[in-house]
Amino acid sequence: MAPTAPDVTVTVIVYNDAERLPRAVESLRRQTLRNIEIIISDDHSTDNTPEVAKALAAQDDRIVYNRLPQNSGGCSAPRNSAIGIARAPFLMFLDSDDELPERACEMLLNELRADDTVDFAMGGVERVRTDTGSVSSWHPHLFTKKRTVRGIRQQPGMLFEHLSTNKMYRREFIDRHQLRFPEGIHYEDQLFSAQAYCLARAFAVLPDPVYRWYISPFEAVDSLSISNQRHRIENVRDRVNVARLIDDFLVESGHEEIKADKDFKFLKHDLRMYTGDLPYRTTDWIKQFADEVSPYLATLAPEAFQRLPRDQRVVIQLVRSGRYEEAQLAARGVGRDVAPREITEDGDGRVYWGPVVPADPQAARELDVTDLELHDRPFRTTMLRHEITRVEPGTGSRVTLDVRTYDPGAQLPMGPVVATVHLAPTEDHRLSTSFRLDPVRPGLFEGQVTLDLAAVPLPPHGFAGIRHPVLAITQHKQHNTGLLLAPLEFPTMRKKIAYRHGLAEHMVTVEPEGHGAGRLQVVWERAGLLAKAEPHLPAINKVVGPGLKRARGLVRGLMK
Repeated sequence: MAPTAPDVTVTVIVYNDAERLPRAVESLRRQTLRNIEIIISDDHSTDNTPEVAKALAAQDDRIVYNRLPQNSGGCSAPRNSAIGIARAPFLMFLDSDDELPERACEMLLNELRADDTVDFAMGGVERVRTDTGSVSSWHPHLFTKKRTVRGIRQQPGMLFEHLSTNKMYRREFIDRHQLRFPEGIHYEDQLFSAQAYCLARAFAVLPDPVYRWYISPFEAVDSLSISNQRHRIENVRDRVNVARLIDDFLVESGHEEIKADKDFKFLKHDLRMYTGDLPYRTTDWIKQFADEVSPYLATLAPEAFQRLPRDQRVVIQLVRSGRYEEAQLAARGVGRDVAPREITEDGDGRVYWGPVVPADPQAARELDVTDLELHDRPFRTTMLRHEITRVEPGTGSRVTLDVRTYDPGAQLPMGPVVATVHLAPTEDHRLSTSFRLDPVRPGLFEGQVTLDLAAVPLPPHGFAGIRHPVLAITQHKQHNTGLLLAPLEFPTMRKKIAYRHGLAEHMVTVEPEGHGAGRLQVVWERAGLLAKAEPHLPAINKVVGPGLKRARGLVRGLMK
């Protein structure tokens, strides 16, 4: 008797990932939809993945092990190979380092069965950081409600959702359009998804998460995923290449009218990933980056640039203009209301980023920051720039910071200004240290502040986490609070500090933030008895309210 055909085939692609493969497969074995086929498609692994895969297949007759005869170096070939042997009328894809939530297959299949005009169904994506365990949502604004989209022209913003793994496809749709993953290129998901969006009669969107994506930002360099290799110029080249292929497909398929939306997605998402890293790149790297992206940027729709926030447009134009060091400065303020160090006005009162009025009309348009109203904003929202120029360890647990504040909008008086650095481990525990900023010239102030890390108030049970000090200035009863940009390279400072209550010993680290704006950050780790008691802290927290003495007693009891 022939075996019953499965409802859904889920392909797990794997290459040299024997350690995490069982977790991915187990997430499929736990699916509430039981009648599924699981294909482990191995891109010719050289570790013990084959043995692990065969052992998994021996445990469950729903599992098929498919090994490619040679390594392809990408995700496309193992997926395409599995499509060729899949037995189900509906297909899904999973990477070996990720998981599917338990109801993913059931929910997506129900959507496809409910409407035979829907060619694929998709749901939300949970992003889980492996270093911290924090969970976030991938493009949550696209998954706010359940809906059916009758063609990508209705909602071209869905192009931002370019993953292939949070979708279930009709096999008939895949075969009708001979839709396969492009081999020999990176970022194959982007092209495949763009093609699927354009070819589909309709697709369903669910607000529920159907994919769990594990992000490992601190993997060893040789094991980084393609998307985490942004430091390689070849990686930039790959992204630009796939963007060009998508452009060609939009023309071929008659979807040229959504090109501006695709261009906006490229600028807002793909390019933004690289420009956010510019403060951590060398000038030579940025020049190579500009050489790779500038010719392609010239082909994008002008309205795509106009839809970007002004701070992102400034960074892009500074790169295109060869002003690489200024691009690094601008990149540190993207999305954070950080001012430029200086601005320049032309004869008509237009205000531009940096020390010169751009001669090129395009550069002048993109670097025009008049709309920021730097001179006229309410003081609580005025844009200042606070840079730490030196970090110096002091006696005991003290750290001294030399601070330089730029005020391009001339909002501060030309005299001494009282500033306060706030460092708050929790909402109810804050250290505030005031100091004086003295004017050096119009628009520039300097001062020095010493923080006593031992004086930071902590909860009785201690604190483990990262906090970023902020600088606040009060003027005309309005409070202006901004972040502190750290020197991107200074030696990490680590001190063991015994806080009050005797038990609260912590290892405290002062260092520059390793990404984004590069803020100064302070990291607390419990040490001593608190470190040993950390697994029991939820129990300790319950008794802290009634009295610290009882909490101490519980800790001591747990230690015996």
